Amino acid sequence: MDNSNFSYIDENLREIRARMSAATKRSEKGNDPRLLVASKYATAEEMNYAARLGVKLFGENRVSSLLEKYDKLDKDIELHFIGSLQTNKVKSLIGKVSLIHSLDSLRLAEAIEKHSANAGVRTAVLCEINSGREAQKGGIMPEDFPAFAAKLGEFPHVELRGLMTMAPNCENIEDYRKYFKETYNIFIDFFQKKPHNIDSYVKMPILSMGMSESFEIAIEEGADLVRIGRAVFKK
Repeated sequence: MDNSNFSYIDENLREIRARMSAATKRSEKGNDPRLLVASKYATAEEMNYAARLGVKLFGENRVSSLLEKYDKLDKDIELHFIGSLQTNKVKSLIGKVSLIHSLDSLRLAEAIEKHSANAGVRTAVLCEINSGREAQKGGIMPEDFPAFAAKLGEFPHVELRGLMTMAPNCENIEDYRKYFKETYNIFIDFFQKKPHNIDSYVKMPILSMGMSESFEIAIEEGADLVRIGRAVFKK
């Protein structure tokens, strides 16, 4: 592999890390955000190159793309699934990803439970919060999350690790803030304030929010994990 072909990744990562560091300093939430590289349009070679620059978390949006790249990736890469997930695709992911970001229904939870139990593993998930209350988008409505989370206690092979949100597209960057702020408040209220039946194993809950256009606002509002793709691989 000719590493010189991927020099744009070096430059992009330096800029992103600097911006993440500056946003962390501005945040008053005490968070230490990690970078997850959204690799939807990246080749396995680009992902391996980024991994050698210190990126270890990658998120795939499509099951078919993840499976196509899987055997070509360096073994120390940690894969997450960050796209909308159909129940008939769940079996293919079990054991291949360390975290599913897009749990948005009990039907999906049932499928994850079934295939995880069959494989003898527990699968870590984030509950997707529909912070924009968009009818055309998946996710749990903010007001419905506590009841939904309580139901997850019935699935011993599904491990709730935190929340994810994908805010609506906003022309004004500042407009993202209200969606991230509400999701952060739900996150803190549930995982840090209320005792409940799943609290015992959520040792370090994760709040995944913010993408290439909005990650700085997300960090300022408490994100633990930001999902950045285009800004990493742009040439």
